[in-house]
Amino acid sequence: MTSELAQAAAMLHQPQLQPTWGIVLGSGFADFLKAVTVIRSVPFSQVPGLPQTTVEGHRGMFHLGRIEGTALVITEGRLHTYEGLSATQSAQPIRLLAQLGIKNLLLTNASGGVTEDFPAGSLMLIRDHINFPALTGLNPLRGPVSSGLNRFVAMGHAYDLELRRIFLAAARELGIVLEEGVYAMVSGPSYETPAELQFLRVIGAQAVGMSTANEVIVARQLGLRVAAISCISNSAFGSAAGEVDHQSVQEVVGQRVLDIVQLVRSVLARCD
Repeated sequence: MTSELAQAAAMLHQPQLQPTWGIVLGSGFADFLKAVTVIRSVPFSQVPGLPQTTVEGHRGMFHLGRIEGTALVITEGRLHTYEGLSATQSAQPIRLLAQLGIKNLLLTNASGGVTEDFPAGSLMLIRDHINFPALTGLNPLRGPVSSGLNRFVAMGHAYDLELRRIFLAAARELGIVLEEGVYAMVSGPSYETPAELQFLRVIGAQAVGMSTANEVIVARQLGLRVAAISCISNSAFGSAAGEVDHQSVQEVVGQRVLDIVQLVRSVLARCD
C-alpha cells in the first residue's frame, strides 16, 4: 500500500501548497467545506487500493486547500469497519494525509451522549478514548508493519495536551461551550442497548460512536499530533436512549458546523 499512497499523494500534491493540518469531517460536517478555499479534490475511488464509502453523508473525497493562511487537506467522509472493512482499511486515509506532510490532525465525529451532562447539540473535545474493537483484537496496527514504523504504539497521550489547551482557550474566547470527555468506540452499525449504555456510563465514557479511535491509533504511529471534537447528536441517556436515526444525527451536527468553523479558524491562527 505504500506505493499506492505515494501515487495518491502525487494526485493531490501542489508545489505551492504544503498542508500542515489534516481534518477528517464526520457525519453531518460536510458544510465545513464552505469555509475552505479548495484547490484540488480527489475522490476515494481514484486512490489505488482505497475502499469506497457506502454511508450517507460520507462522500469519500480528499480536498487540498486553505483556510485563510493555513494550508490543509480535508477528508470529506470516512471509512467504517461496519461497512465490512478491517480496522486497518478504515484508518487508511490517515496514512495518505501523513504522506502529504501534515503534522497536526483534527478528527470530527457525531456521537451519542452517554450521560445527562452531554445533551444533544453539545460539543465535546475528546481527552481520551475506549476502543472496544481494538481491545478485542481488531486493532488497525494488527498484522505486518512497514519498515521504520513502531508496532507497539504508546497511547498514554493520544490526544495532544497542547492542542487541547489551544482548542479550549479558543472556545472560551469565542463564547463556545466546549466540554471535555471520554469517547467510547463501538463497531456498530446498530445502536447500543440500554444495558450497553449503562455499562459505558459505569466505565467512564461520556459519548459513544462508531469511528475515530482507529484513526487516532494510526495517527500516533505516524507521529501526528491529534485533536478530536465530537458533536453529541443525540442523547443516549434515560428515556431518550434508542430514539435515534442517521438522518437526525446529521441534522443536529449541521446546526453546530458554524461554531466548529469559528473554532478551527481561531485555533489555526493561534498555531500559526
